[in-house]
Amino acid sequence: MKTEHVFFQCGELELEGQLQFPDNHQKVPAVIVCHPHPLYGGDMDNNVVLIICNAIVENGSAALRFNFRGAGRSGGKFGGGIKEREDVKAAIDYLKSRQEIDTNAISLVGYSFGGSVAFQAALEDKRVKKLALISPALNEGNWGDLKNYPNPKLILIGDSDEVVSFSRVKSYFTANKDFQVVAGADHFWWGYEHEVGARIGKFFKSQG
Repeated sequence: MKTEHVFFQCGELELEGQLQFPDNHQKVPAVIVCHPHPLYGGDMDNNVVLIICNAIVENGSAALRFNFRGAGRSGGKFGGGIKEREDVKAAIDYLKSRQEIDTNAISLVGYSFGGSVAFQAALEDKRVKKLALISPALNEGNWGDLKNYPNPKLILIGDSDEVVSFSRVKSYFTANKDFQVVAGADHFWWGYEHEVGARIGKFFKSQG
């Protein structure tokens, strides 16, 4: 596994990231991983984000995790979840500039706040091929939109999640293979990180 500490532009801002490659990294698919809410301590070094990235790389794709504007060494300030969509698009632009990446196979993962941003970015940017959301902090209307999102997708939630109500959202995905529930896991996935990694890794590997 090879890791690069990278910086890329989003307009006038410079964003910080970590790009990981599998050992054989010629024209590999790539997945961008979006972190939890930066105003509550979320950044690209979050425990769930790290596990996800490792699982993605172990299953043959590159993984780019990055700090949203105002987090870590990324420039700017918090954009209310709106400006962060531009950060995601800039990350896609950056991956498309890398010769090691299969530019027709770029996907997104988002966790919590990052899930909300990733979903909106995926709706707006047709370059996103696959989408995985972990405990996504979506509003009521977004859940219906997500159910109808046409590209391959995976929604992962714990049945003890105290932020994203499992009981409220499960009706959207009854008997739907895209919606997976982990018994006992809460919003922070403490003790269940490797379960998240295994499912996310399998999703991207199985989707090619």
